[in-house]
Amino acid sequence: EAVMSSHARLTYTKVWHILQGDQDLREQYAPLVKHLEELHNLYKVLDKAREERGGISFESEEAKFIFNAERRIERIEQTQRNDAHKLIEECMILANISAARFVEKAKEPALFRIHDKPSTEAITSFRSVLAELGLELPGGNKPEPRDYAELLESVADRPDAEMLQTMLLRSMKQAIYDPENRGHFGLALQSYAHFTSPIRRYPDLTLHRAIKYLLAKEQGHQGNTTETGGYHYSMEEMLQLGQHCSMAERRADEATRDVADWLKCDFMLDQVGNVFKGVISSVTGFGFFV
Repeated sequence: EAVMSSHARLTYTKVWHILQGDQDLREQYAPLVKHLEELHNLYKVLDKAREERGGISFESEEAKFIFNAERRIERIEQTQRNDAHKLIEECMILANISAARFVEKAKEPALFRIHDKPSTEAITSFRSVLAELGLELPGGNKPEPRDYAELLESVADRPDAEMLQTMLLRSMKQAIYDPENRGHFGLALQSYAHFTSPIRRYPDLTLHRAIKYLLAKEQGHQGNTTETGGYHYSMEEMLQLGQHCSMAERRADEATRDVADWLKCDFMLDQVGNVFKGVISSVTGFGFFV
């Protein structure tokens, strides 16, 4: 076991500007520039590996609310992701893979991050929409992640690319936590778990506990608990935690969407009468989504 030692407090924006050649920042963080450039090169290798195995890469655009001094919404912006965000993401994925493989090899009960294959009905429905747009999803009756990745790449320059990505996401199953490892379809990985955020995500904490227990066990420790927080969960405990954490995640996501929708409506109160361009992403019996 070890404790991380932080050598700098950096933001995504600063790292991106350093990688882009900002001289002032490169001088300010001179001892770190070489390491950041090496990390950026590692990201490119990991990104290439994801592409080769067929992992799906989504470019999500979330709303960022900018408030004024009166705590009213001044404007709404789209978050912009750059390589600084992506290199951290790839490193986190690598850590998650390593942790999943470690507990799996030891046959230790743990929560895996499971993303099952899309259902036949969802695939058929998605293909019918694509057909109306002159597009198709390759892969026959059982399309693989690579087929979805190739579709996204082929429509990347279309004006409706964001809408198509949203439709693709809706055609897939939601990821869950489960002690039975069935792989992660979207990332095209056989073993995956959440490890990197134990202070805010309970499944990550249970994985840290399992790993701590295994490390102590290797040193001859006996018992289900360790002095540093290790714990040996039973499979029954993992099954219950998997169901609870999956449910809690859905609930948190819904709460986040509700708050974001409320803030957007509050912002638009002052825009009544103005005309805007929008894209209808889906139509339902009760209305449509823009």
